[in-house]
Amino acid sequence: MSTNPAVLVRPSHLPKRTTSHLSVDEVERLMVSPRYVDGESSSREDAEILARRDRAILELFYASGLRISELVGLDTSDVDLREGFARVRGKGRKERIVPVGKKAREAIASYLADRRSSQQNIGGEKGESPGALFLNYRGARLTTRSVSRIVLRHLLTSRLGKKITPHGLRHSFATHLLSAGADLRAIQELLGHATLSTTQRYTHVGLGELMKVYDDAHPRARAGRGSAAVRTGKP
Repeated sequence: MSTNPAVLVRPSHLPKRTTSHLSVDEVERLMVSPRYVDGESSSREDAEILARRDRAILELFYASGLRISELVGLDTSDVDLREGFARVRGKGRKERIVPVGKKAREAIASYLADRRSSQQNIGGEKGESPGALFLNYRGARLTTRSVSRIVLRHLLTSRLGKKITPHGLRHSFATHLLSAGADLRAIQELLGHATLSTTQRYTHVGLGELMKVYDDAHPRARAGRGSAAVRTGKP
């Protein structure tokens, strides 16, 4: 054919899929779900260490908004528990510094202390990856698949009724920061995004909350608060 009959046909725009995220209350329930389970490991001591490890993983995901690949790639030397930050390697091996909250630091410190004192020496010098921050019961670095299974297991234990992946915890981190009034540019830096449009997809915040952030932050919005009510007809 000499002409294209579809040249005037406009493609339909499919809605963008969004990742599920948790509310603050749901996060609190998830964080307390890791606990000792009989038969999970060769001894109760080792099982308790693994439960503390899982708690540290969940806390760090939510505290710092890490990608799953960034979390499994962390070494103990990358995390400064005293100063409260971690050095992570993101996409393209780009390094960035992220803050680590108090709860996450406490969980990591508890896990590392128990790991060092374990008679089975989980993660000690006999392990395959002694420098890794998070290890399996053999002493090797955790894989992304293993971490996904850990998150799913504790999600089922907490009975939240939601299917959340490690990426969903990253979305929850960004959403809750923005809801609390954090700057979108700052969230972009924390997440390691190259563009702001990518960050916007991570923030599941309602229009009302966005308008409040706008009114509180924009100089001209502060100067004319009454004008919005006049335009919308709402008090």
